[in-house]
Amino acid sequence: MIDEQMLRYARHLMLEDFGFEGQEQLLNSRVLVLGMGGLGSPVAMYLAAAGVGTLIIADDDRVELSNLQRQIIHRNDAIGLSKVESAKQTLLSLNPDSQIEMIDYRLSEEEAATVIANVDLVLDCSDNYHTRHILNKLCLQARKPLVAAAAIRWEGIVTSFDFRQLHSPCYACMFDPEDNLGPDNCATLGVVSPLLGVMGSMQALEAIKLLIGARDTLVGKLAMFNAKTSQWKYLDIPKSSFCAVCG
Repeated sequence: MIDEQMLRYARHLMLEDFGFEGQEQLLNSRVLVLGMGGLGSPVAMYLAAAGVGTLIIADDDRVELSNLQRQIIHRNDAIGLSKVESAKQTLLSLNPDSQIEMIDYRLSEEEAATVIANVDLVLDCSDNYHTRHILNKLCLQARKPLVAAAAIRWEGIVTSFDFRQLHSPCYACMFDPEDNLGPDNCATLGVVSPLLGVMGSMQALEAIKLLIGARDTLVGKLAMFNAKTSQWKYLDIPKSSFCAVCG
């Protein structure tokens, strides 16, 4: 670690359970962030600022005016740009040492499997039920940790799955892949903008803890946040022996 990095990450280095070793782990990490929207914005910004060595950002969409209420990685002058190009500009302005790899098209399942095989951790920042289940399956197959979140209206959820551990449940233990859920997302139901910041920040925090080997994570737990009441609730997520994916 060079002198400039020691200064940039000084507040991490002061932490007993983080220190030089934890920072070096972040600097050597490769992380996939799928989705550069309301969740992916704070996730990518915090991970770049924290010193994750390589961020692979994936999104096939372009910046629109309606995005700017909550997708804080994008600026007004980025309207019309691909979201990954807009995001890369912001991330490099935060930390010019970040290595940013862009995927500006919709990955096939086979392509996604190849990308996931070559990263240390995946963050699901999508707003698509089908995509969430595909990522869950691919991360389980590759034994890569997955941090997932969702937010709608005034409520958000976040959890982690660490498929390096045999006892970890998976996304399908909570939500059956066969359920035919409607397209409930921000575009159809709305969302209060700071809620995305809360949930995305929690995702980034979980990612950092998993990357540095911290003990207390949300693996096996679902954290639920009500923005109207500012209250958190937690549910245990047992690994299901009947799960169609990991059982």
